[in-house]
Amino acid sequence: MLVDVISVPYRYDRHGEGIGGGPDALRSAGLLDRLRGAGLSVGTEYAAHLPDEEREEGRTAVNIGKLGSKTAEFVRSSRAAHNGAFVLAGDDTAAIGVVAGLQAAVGAGTPIGIVWLDAHGDFNTPETSYSGILAGMPLAILAGLAGPLWREAAGLAAPVATDRLILAGTRDLDEKEAELLRSTDVRVITAQDVRTGSSFAEAIIWLAGRSTLLYLHVDLDVLDPRFIPSASTPAADGLTVDELAQAMRTVLETGKVAATTVTSLNPGAGSRGQRSLDSAFALLEKALPAWKSLPV
Repeated sequence: MLVDVISVPYRYDRHGEGIGGGPDALRSAGLLDRLRGAGLSVGTEYAAHLPDEEREEGRTAVNIGKLGSKTAEFVRSSRAAHNGAFVLAGDDTAAIGVVAGLQAAVGAGTPIGIVWLDAHGDFNTPETSYSGILAGMPLAILAGLAGPLWREAAGLAAPVATDRLILAGTRDLDEKEAELLRSTDVRVITAQDVRTGSSFAEAIIWLAGRSTLLYLHVDLDVLDPRFIPSASTPAADGLTVDELAQAMRTVLETGKVAATTVTSLNPGAGSRGQRSLDSAFALLEKALPAWKSLPV
C-alpha cells in the first residue's frame, strides 16, 4: 500500500522544540526504510511549516491552527490521490489539521471516526483545564467544545460528533475533564480494557461500521514509561509495545483507516531518548503491516 509521509516537527507552534524534534529524529534514524520493511510503499514526502511572517505574537492557538492548515492541505492531497497519510507530529495539537484535511478531501458531512490512543484524555477545555496546556485539549477541540479560532485557522469545517470518538489506553484524567467526558458520547476504554482486548475490539468494529473512514491517532505516552522513558508526560501502568501494536492492528485491519498519526517522541535525554526511539520503531514494525488497505 502507498502512503505519503507528512512531518509536523513542532511543539505547538515552535519548530523542533522538545518533542517537536521527534519527527526528524525518526526520519534520521531510518524511518522510511522501516516503513518499507513493514510492507508499505512510500509516496510523496511532505513537511508542514509555519513561516515567521504568518505567526501572530501571543496567539499560540491561532498559530497552531495556521500550521494545521498546512498539514490539512497535505492530508487532503494524499486522500485525493488515494494514498494513506502517515503523519509524524511533535504533539497532539497536529490532529486538528489532519482531520481538517480529511474533511476537505471527502466532505464535512462524511462520517469520520477517530480512535485516539493516549494515556491522557486530551479532552480539556479552557474552563476545565487546571494547567491551561493546549496539548490537553485537541480532542475536545475536534468535538467542537472549545477553540473556535483554532478550528477556523486550521480549516476544520465541522466538529466531529462525540459518538464517533473512541479514547483508549487512558489512565490519567483531570477531574473536570472526566466529568466533561461523561457528559458526552465519547467511548472511553481504559488501558486495562485495551489489554484484555475484547471490549476494545468490539468498540472498533462498532465505530468502523458507522464511519466512512477512520483516523488513528497514537500518542506514544500510551506506552508504559519503561518503554518510553523520555516521555514528557509519563503515566504509570501503560501498555507494552506488543499490546499497543495489537490495538493499532485491530484498527488498521478494518480497512477504514485513511490517516495515522504518531506523536510525542522526545528524542532528547540521552539513553532514555534512544530507548524511546527504539520502542517507537518496534511498535511501527509490529503494527503497520496490518495497514493493507484504505477506505474507498
